[in-house]
Amino acid sequence: MPLNSPMDKAGHGTLYVVATPIGNMKDITLRAIETLGNADLVAAEDTRHTARLLAFHHIKAHLISYHQHNEARRTQTLMDRLREGASVAVVSNAGTPSVSDPGYRLVVAAVAAAIPVVPIPGPSASIAALSVAGLPTDSFVFIGFPARKEKKRLEQLSELAGEPRTLL
Repeated sequence: MPLNSPMDKAGHGTLYVVATPIGNMKDITLRAIETLGNADLVAAEDTRHTARLLAFHHIKAHLISYHQHNEARRTQTLMDRLREGASVAVVSNAGTPSVSDPGYRLVVAAVAAAIPVVPIPGPSASIAALSVAGLPTDSFVFIGFPARKEKKRLEQLSELAGEPRTLL
């Protein structure tokens, strides 16, 4: 059975982690378009944003919200659908889900339940920024977003001050 088959041997569906464009709606892979069009359910960080992307590419899909405020609760709903054999594509507003965006909890739950998880690669904001920054690219560290509170953010930055690699 191919890795990207919509149903595994146990009858489970497949979770697709689909990267979406960072800015230009044309910056999407053919595989992402195909996956979004064939998924039984698209779990989106912002359904309005994703609906515009899908409409731009003439994709009809059933959307469900999946964001930081409902991620804990919604993960169970999506896991139930995956166990029933549905294929679920998770998308964030831009870039790759679960990398500083919703999706991590769902991926962890799917892996723990032996449900296939398939990455659909595409744009990466961090790599795109690094490629044009003029900074060393042979070794870098992805840290993600700093804390919002000033004191905690300054502590984080202080801990990273001696890091010799390029920081993202």
